[in-house]
Amino acid sequence: MRMFAAADLPETIPVFPLPGALLLPRARLPLNIFEPRYLAMLDDILKTPHRLIGMIQPVAMPEGKSSGRLHQIGCAGRVTQFQETDDGRYMITLSGVSRFRIKSEREGFTPYIRADVDWDSFHRDLGKPEIDENFDREAFLDALKRYFETAQLKSDWGSLKEADEELLVNSLSMLCPFDPEEKQALLEAPTLQNRRETIVTLMEFALAGGEEGSIQ
Repeated sequence: MRMFAAADLPETIPVFPLPGALLLPRARLPLNIFEPRYLAMLDDILKTPHRLIGMIQPVAMPEGKSSGRLHQIGCAGRVTQFQETDDGRYMITLSGVSRFRIKSEREGFTPYIRADVDWDSFHRDLGKPEIDENFDREAFLDALKRYFETAQLKSDWGSLKEADEELLVNSLSMLCPFDPEEKQALLEAPTLQNRRETIVTLMEFALAGGEEGSIQ
């Protein structure tokens, strides 16, 4: 994938609001695009040199209602795979580049949202993979195994044991069935260690609730 420097990042990007869809730097997110406004967004973005789309979550409201407001922090990904289906949908893959903070939404004539964004708080996203110096793989995988058993999820444990800590933690943050607001907390975690601590807390909370507080 193309490497970005801070100077390469545009001031304005299209944003794709999607509850529960989490993208993180150096991770990959497959998407199925079928709404006309987002088909138009993809057609437009493929004409740009950066091919960046900002994934953002709407602010959750009680009873699942939409507030129309967006969280301020999202993550931009570059379109690195693209396939058009026979029925007019686009199957794409976004490769995570950097988180961003929305400054303001742009007025305009596009059917999708465009936003002026600030990248300044997230320079570490453009660098090398993060290292969690306090990562205890055995303890983390033990908590993960108990969580997967309770949630009736399956995984390739051999791959999990071999994956580096950033790939492991970020992939699980994206794939585990956490609530949208919990996914937002994982996105906004300042460091990989913070994200790992957050995901362990979420797993332990789910275990406690699922087993009526029997987890020690």
